[in-house]
Amino acid sequence: MSRPGGRRVLALAGALTIAASTALVSAPPASAAAVTAACAKTSDWGTGFEGRCTITNGTSSGLSGWKVEFDLPAGTAITSSWDTTRTVSQQPGGRSRYTFANTGWNGTLAAGATASFGFNGTGPGWISGCTVNGGACDGSGGQPDPDPDPDPDPDPGPGPGARKVIGYFAQWGVYQRNYHVKNIDTSGSAAKLTHINYAFGNVQNGQCTIGDSYADYDRFYQAGESVDGQADSWDTGALRGSFNQLRKLKKKYPHLKVVWSFGGWSWSGGFGQAAANPAAFAESCYKLVEDPRWADVFDGIDIDWEYPNACGLTCDTSGPAAFRTMMSALRSRFGSGNLVTAAITADGTSGGKIDAADYGGAAQYVDWYLPMTYDFFGAFDADGPTAPHSPLNSYTGIPVQGFHSDAAIQKLKAKGVPASKLLLGVGFYGRGWRGVTQSAPGGSASGPAPGTYEQGIEDYKVLKGRCPSTGTVAGTAYAKCGDQWWGYDTPATLGGKMTYAKNQGLAGSFFWELSGDTTGGELITAIRNGLG
Repeated sequence: MSRPGGRRVLALAGALTIAASTALVSAPPASAAAVTAACAKTSDWGTGFEGRCTITNGTSSGLSGWKVEFDLPAGTAITSSWDTTRTVSQQPGGRSRYTFANTGWNGTLAAGATASFGFNGTGPGWISGCTVNGGACDGSGGQPDPDPDPDPDPDPGPGPGARKVIGYFAQWGVYQRNYHVKNIDTSGSAAKLTHINYAFGNVQNGQCTIGDSYADYDRFYQAGESVDGQADSWDTGALRGSFNQLRKLKKKYPHLKVVWSFGGWSWSGGFGQAAANPAAFAESCYKLVEDPRWADVFDGIDIDWEYPNACGLTCDTSGPAAFRTMMSALRSRFGSGNLVTAAITADGTSGGKIDAADYGGAAQYVDWYLPMTYDFFGAFDADGPTAPHSPLNSYTGIPVQGFHSDAAIQKLKAKGVPASKLLLGVGFYGRGWRGVTQSAPGGSASGPAPGTYEQGIEDYKVLKGRCPSTGTVAGTAYAKCGDQWWGYDTPATLGGKMTYAKNQGLAGSFFWELSGDTTGGELITAIRNGLG
């Protein structure tokens, strides 16, 4: 993804950090011959929390189903859950009694085996009266029901009317960052997503091509690294790599759709040649996305052209109609049964990049647009002024009028793009400067702040502890720590942005990218909760 003005760094992801679990509900098993459940908060951001319960079969025989029940006090509620089915009943005094049962795939536990489920909620309270299969969660009493509710229907994820939550998975994250498809599952993010955009495929010689064959479909995943606990095969023709892991993730979460994104900042230079023969380009993309080796993995194509008839890493001169013609060709080839989407500029200035191409005319061919409403400002302007990279709206002192999310959304609407085809973009990272003395935005700087992988950029999961937010402006957060100044979104500011998305009638939100979140998925939880 990129900032509207041009510069962008390809790698915005990092190695995982492990969030500490707090608020343990049940002690270790009191008896070696009991079914127990231990529940803990894995994340707490003040207005909400995420929790996880782990069921252990401490008996000497197999267990063919589990059911965990607990109470929450008035003012505290579970809003979503994953890897389980959930029901709730109201109790005297405003309490709520929640029941969580196994899904079809995680109900059978061998002796000594475990299963877990996660949930997120709102309010200050926590669990009481915990039971598992009718007995106390700590194993101190009661006998387990041998089959409380075998093989109920799996959690379908967000309902059919839910707004979209789309996360980008960066293929290069499997290297230095050590972020893999399995992390989407273990973080609890898979149940909250509606779509994953796989970034990126390349554009070369007027065609869609593979971006990184090793990461995409060749890397061997051991059993412990794999979504389903099964190692990849070395058999000739067997699919490996992230593509195979995505296949397994979709099997586990049938509601998930995966879209293959082509281009991006580094690989958009090929779109000009592609635009010269859009039908041939569309044909090449279709053949690649629908390759029999992985056709079942992908549900469509996303075009990230930075930028049609404007300058990004390189300058395009294909004309204002080229983007519309390309999207028309892609829709014709992919048909109505596949998704066709596009990540587009968020430059809302007069005569800027939105004005350079016919985004309004092309809207009829896409399922939705993903305006990149982040990277407006950053230490690519080394001396400042400091400014949040993803302001929701304008504010006094903003360095460039029209460089904010609302300007892009309103401009696209004015060009005839339906609100129902627009998503609000957010970043799971911050941009920062060093040599800053002023706490408020607008200060001068001496250069980019240090980052784990690149100067001037850092993941949210690092910044939340290293440089906590000290203020907010224009619907986003900023932080001053030492001589560093950072702008980034927090769970609280994302809540406000999601309210904006709902009020504007947008289709939902998307983010760049998955590895920047905490291991408990604080940011994606805030998005899912905020969109409802």
